[in-house]
Amino acid sequence: MRSPARLKYVLVLAVVAVSALVLLAWSRDWYVLTLAGESAERIAVPGSVAAPALSALALAGIALAAALTIAGPVFRILLGALQVVLGGCIVLSASLAIANPVAAGARAVTDSTGIDGADSVAALVAGTTGGTWAAVTLGLGGLAALLGVAVLVTFRRWPASSRRYSAVRFDVDGDADDAGAAPARGRDASVSDWDSLSDGRDPTGGDR
Repeated sequence: MRSPARLKYVLVLAVVAVSALVLLAWSRDWYVLTLAGESAERIAVPGSVAAPALSALALAGIALAAALTIAGPVFRILLGALQVVLGGCIVLSASLAIANPVAAGARAVTDSTGIDGADSVAALVAGTTGGTWAAVTLGLGGLAALLGVAVLVTFRRWPASSRRYSAVRFDVDGDADDAGAAPARGRDASVSDWDSLSDGRDPTGGDR
């Protein structure tokens, strides 16, 4: 059985790896759309067009993994639940692109042809090929959600966070009292000097 420390860092590294792979998938071409007509132009649709939210989701996963390394038990619960949500969002983004690749690639068609509008773009596209990276992203989203569940199940077995991240300790009360006493004495002396001047006496020494 893995030690608690090893279990923690295996899960953290797995979250980083899955998030990095999602970012890689986002940068690849997901589909190739073939346009109707004599030219039969082929337009590549990258993941950044088919599922633009993936970059933000992947970066959020990497930041979440960094937070897990120093989080206490309560924050581990919150971060584990957030990881499940991130995985679900990745699945949703990939599912929408898989369900309707023409709509997912509409922006690429518009940029290439100048034709806008969902119906106009759909009429212009004669065929679609590819989709491997979309399917890979769908699987990565499911894996990301499962990692969030694993965090929620095992977080109690993780070792405690380093004391470096504990609350800051303050100086002893004696030092604080001494530091606060000096200003108080200064204020009392100022009041006494003012009273002496009001009575016509020199506060620095002899009377006028």
